[in-house]
Amino acid sequence: MSEKNKEVVEKVNAAFAEGSVEGFLTHCSEDIVWTMIGEEKRSGKKVIRDWMSSMEGQEPPKFTVDNLLADGDLVVANGDMTMKDKDGKIEPYSYCDIYRFSDANITELTSYVVKTQLKTEGERTAAA
Repeated sequence: MSEKNKEVVEKVNAAFAEGSVEGFLTHCSEDIVWTMIGEEKRSGKKVIRDWMSSMEGQEPPKFTVDNLLADGDLVVANGDMTMKDKDGKIEPYSYCDIYRFSDANITELTSYVVKTQLKTEGERTAAA
C-alpha cells in the first residue's frame, strides 16, 4: 500500500505543478482536512476547491521533491519551492507535506512551509 500511496503523491505533485485543483482533489476523500501550519485549517473538498480556485491566475509554485517517504498510511514529501509574490518577485521556501491515506484517498494533509534564502545554482547542484 505504501508504494501506491507514493504514486498518488507523485500524481498530486504533478497536479500542483500544473496548477490543477481538480487533479489534486481527484485523489482526496470528500472530508479531507488540510492543515497549513500557521494558517487556518480547511476541511472538505468544497472548501479546499474554493480556496485553491481563489488563486487561479497565479503562477503555480515551482518545486523539487528531495525526499518521498512512505510507511503504512503516511507519505512524507519535502523539498524546496519558489512562488511569485503579488508583485511578481520570486520568493524561496522549503516545505514538508505529510499525507495520510484511507482507502487510497488522501484524508489529511499537513503542510509546513518556511520562507528561506534563494539558493544559487551552485548550491542546488551541490545538494543534488
